[in-house]
Amino acid sequence: MHERTVKYLGSICVGLVLRGYVVGAPTWTPDNGNGTYTNPIFYEEFSDPDMIRVGDFFYLTGTTMHSMPGLPVLRSKDLVNWEFVSYAAQKLDLGPAFRLEDGKNIYGQGFWAPSFRYHDGTFYIFSNVNGYTTQVFTAKDPAGPWQHHAMRRSLHDLSVLFDDDGKKYVVWGYRSIQFAELNDDLTDIVPGTQREIIPKEAGMGEGLHFYKIDGKYFIISAWYEGRMRMPAARADRPEGPYEVNRAISIDEDFGLALGNRLADMRGTKPPYDIRPGDPIVTGKLSLHQGGIIQTPLGEWWGYSMMDYNSVGRLTALSPITWHDGWPYFGLPGNLTRTPRTWVKPKVREPQPIKVPYERDDDFSGPSLKPIWQWNHVPVDEAWSLQERQGYLRLHALPATSLWDARNTLTQRSIGPISAPVTVLETSSMKEGDVAGLALFNRPYAWIGVERRGAKTMLVQFDEQTGRTKRMALDTPRVWLRADCDFLKEQAHFSYSTDGRKFTRVGEPLTLVFQLATFQGVRYALFSYNTAGVRGGAADFDEFRVEQPYPRGLMRPIPYGQRIRLAAFGKPYGLGVLNNELAATAPATFEVIDLTLGRAALKSEHGVLAILEDGTAALTETPTGDATVFQWIETPTGELVLLSLRTHRFLRIDPTTRRIRADAPTPLPDNSDGARFIWSRAD
Repeated sequence: MHERTVKYLGSICVGLVLRGYVVGAPTWTPDNGNGTYTNPIFYEEFSDPDMIRVGDFFYLTGTTMHSMPGLPVLRSKDLVNWEFVSYAAQKLDLGPAFRLEDGKNIYGQGFWAPSFRYHDGTFYIFSNVNGYTTQVFTAKDPAGPWQHHAMRRSLHDLSVLFDDDGKKYVVWGYRSIQFAELNDDLTDIVPGTQREIIPKEAGMGEGLHFYKIDGKYFIISAWYEGRMRMPAARADRPEGPYEVNRAISIDEDFGLALGNRLADMRGTKPPYDIRPGDPIVTGKLSLHQGGIIQTPLGEWWGYSMMDYNSVGRLTALSPITWHDGWPYFGLPGNLTRTPRTWVKPKVREPQPIKVPYERDDDFSGPSLKPIWQWNHVPVDEAWSLQERQGYLRLHALPATSLWDARNTLTQRSIGPISAPVTVLETSSMKEGDVAGLALFNRPYAWIGVERRGAKTMLVQFDEQTGRTKRMALDTPRVWLRADCDFLKEQAHFSYSTDGRKFTRVGEPLTLVFQLATFQGVRYALFSYNTAGVRGGAADFDEFRVEQPYPRGLMRPIPYGQRIRLAAFGKPYGLGVLNNELAATAPATFEVIDLTLGRAALKSEHGVLAILEDGTAALTETPTGDATVFQWIETPTGELVLLSLRTHRFLRIDPTTRRIRADAPTPLPDNSDGARFIWSRAD
């Protein structure tokens, strides 16, 4: 190991103490370690997911836009713990725009909405690319090598089905759903087979997933305008006629509070018009694009994405309930809604906790870790891990700004709160060079070092305001940090000369999700030259990401403890009046461990129970699921209790003060009264 300053004492690599809770995971994992999982499956962007099962393994891919390599392939045996396998596309170079040359780019226009399939020993990924035909990648082994060819036409948001009789079908389109048969070499549709099978007015949308299940044909799609939802269609024949169900999933966003919802950005040049999130519950962040899959043990599960603030579009896992022949996301008593925390899929043998990527990198290995992706196609001879052992060296290529700088190395940001930190060595930088750490987005911002004449300057730049902060830097080694809160949509930069004490620079940033890159915020390491020439080099010694909340609970379930439950934002809570449950001053309840992240709440007057009509009461004799609650947190940390009797959430109606378990999901504005804050009573 080369010389480096010791990392923060008590950092997450050893375990971070948070509100009395020692967090052992270094990065987000959905596996709670108790037989349950918490959504999202990845708290980083994984959008437009498509999934297949081959034997005991599930395989997953998704959109990567302009980032290279693209089309990641992950695999899992339990749908919760995933590992990285390969990228199907190491590069996609179809001209100057793919290389950030001649003032052109493919921001938000690379690989998107892939269709993942397996047939007769071959893995297939079909992907859209703006302005070009559909691209096809094939492999006998998902680890590669992957072969590539282009189709003769572009099929928007396509999904391919290899039918039992050997025929190959494709559906595609936006609102008007098209159908055709594919030729044997998968380069085009068979002439004369294209037809519209579902008209615009049926409400099917886009993002198609095509299946054959028990002899019937299903198409699952996404509707994003207004209330996001997942429609489905079914037919007895692949070409139809199709019957449409307008919502097998709708209005589920896990209760991300309105005060913490994504900002809206308009305009094409800075300063952009950035507006607060919509104060009205509109369903704009709901689960809306994905599909379904069956496990080896016969269970059905759904997967879908949701727009989740500037961290990007995340993937969630949902139990599927078949009802009247339709695959509804959700539980039998609460169709179309997905619990944020639920029991993991059944497997033949327990699976270890895994994450697909290792985010930290000391750059001492022979290659970059799979988490890294280049912004567009890189210039291979302009970066190295070998020129200076133990460092990532980025040579400075000519650019006018970070937006058109080549060889910018990125990785997806991770929520809910995180802080990327890197160490930059500046001794090889030359006149006009700029290098550092960015939050790459639109607007973007960065902190770094600029070489001007004989001076080395620390610089922080904000594209939104156009402001640049500069100060002299008298050391060749500097630590750069960006603290990101994706629940508050705020970030700030800081620097250090010893790796321990950090000093803030510049004003706080408002983070947004936007459609210019069609990606969430990315951490980025960059080096470019503003003098129009190839400059020197920036050497990055290490990169790490600190995460204070890498598990599904910000606070552990207080099993065996006595607590009080206050209604969130209200002067009352779950109380007892005249030996009956009432909305008064919070009473004391003991939390009883029922395993699988479930609890019963016992007071001196009885156990909290849900009656057949959904009413809450105290009972002396618990029966069945009446007293069982799944202990769940909203993304912002409030407690919500899912009744196993009704599959709905306990709430205190703010108007009537009635206590019931009938809330489909915690509403973002808390108008249903389903959120609680618990505190220890001892």
